[in-house]
Parts: sequence; C-alpha cells; structure tokens
Amino acid sequence: MIVITIANRIWNNDHKEVIMEECKQEVVPMPKIGDRAPEFTAVTTQGEINFPSDYEGEWVILFSHPADFTPVCSSEFITFASLEEKFNKANCKLVGLSIDGLTSHIAWLRALEEKIEFNGLKNVEIKFPLIEDISMNVSNKYGMVQPNEDSTKAVRAVFYVDPKGIIRAIIYYPLSLGRNFNEMYRALIAMQTADKFKVATPADWHPGDDVIVPPPGTCGAVKDRVSGKEDPEITCQDWYFCTKPISKEKIEDAILKK
Repeated sequence: MIVITIANRIWNNDHKEVIMEECKQEVVPMPKIGDRAPEFTAVTTQGEINFPSDYEGEWVILFSHPADFTPVCSSEFITFASLEEKFNKANCKLVGLSIDGLTSHIAWLRALEEKIEFNGLKNVEIKFPLIEDISMNVSNKYGMVQPNEDSTKAVRAVFYVDPKGIIRAIIYYPLSLGRNFNEMYRALIAMQTADKFKVATPADWHPGDDVIVPPPGTCGAVKDRVSGKEDPEITCQDWYFCTKPISKEKIEDAILKK
C-alpha cells in the first residue's frame, strides 16, 4: 500500500508561526497482478487519454521514468521509440509517464529527436503518449513513487495491462538502472503465448523453445500423459514436469499482426 500524508497549514498571528491544523493519512492500495488497472484521465503529449478504457482490446505497457532531460531516461525513450512498431505488431501500445509538465515533455522529446544519438539510433521521433503527472495522481495510484528511493520522482515502473484492462505483470527498476527492452518484449510474447495455447513458459524461454504443459488433474490423466496417449508430442521427465514444442512460426502466426 501507499501512505499519503495530507496536512493543512495555517498562520498563527498571535505566535507568528505556522501551525498544523489537521494531519491525516490516506492509505492507497498498491495495484497487484490480477487487479483491474486503476482508472484515470490524463493529459499527454498525444492528447487526453482515458486509461485503460481507451485501450480495450489491446495490451498496454504503462511505464514511468524519473524525469525529463536525464541521460538514462533519454536512452530508454530512444530505445522504446525504435521498438514501438514491433510492440504494436504484438497488439501492444506504449504509454509513458513522469512527474513533469507537458511543456517539459514536449521540449525533451523534441531534443531527443533533434540532438541525441544512442546505440546508433538518432532522429528518433517519440510517437507514443507521455503523461503529464505533476499532481502525482497517476504515480500514486500505481505506486510509482517509492519514498525511500526518491519522494518526488517516479521509479522505473512497468505495468503490463491486458486487453480486458487487467494487470498481468509488474516490474520495478531503481532510478539508476536502465531497463532491458528485449526482456520487456519477451515477457509480453510469453504471456500472450500462455494465454493463446494454455501453457506456461520455463526459465529463459524464447519463442520456438519448448513450453510447459499444465500438470494433469487426475491419476488417470497422469497415466495417459506419461504413456504418450494424451499427446505424443508431450515429453515428461516426471508426471508434473512435461513439455511440448510450439514452433516460433506458429506463435507468430497466432499473435503478431500481419
């Protein structure tokens, strides 16, 4: 949960001092995997958005960054923008956020396109929306401000929201650590693969690797599986640890837009 302290200050003319009239704490639950994404309306560099309703039927990656005109964030935005089409083909939209104003956002994005080169990428236009969140309304709803890291800047939070508006994965990075965007894409494809084929993905999985078949629910089903009667493509090391192949091409045909 997030605890937000709200205080009203008044001026005491008799004692020439500022005193606290009222102090209360508002407890805001941290969103969790499986929760519906907290709703908000926000101004962005691409106009107003209503989240998550504007993205119904699509995956969304909502991510925060500490501040405009900072080097780690600049490297991330250039990288993400260069991959936007790749994410869009996987039915996923990108939405950024920081506790900065709209004018600052626009100036920074223009500077990235006109002046900054990173990993051979230059003249990169950031087309996805970047949320203005000076009020910290969205940041607080999503637990993006971690006071022991910084009380006025958002950490590098990443929320995966599915087409039904449900939070499916959450990743937090500290201010000093730039994100791995290949991993962010891998996680997206893995979750879509799990949904589409009713499987799980093992450690370090990439499309084309074997997937994990859910354990059978009855003793009879266990016998059928280990004997090969259920599906000859399933390979078991033990009754509860079974895998099967799904080709990269089959996954891409099922997930990616043509």
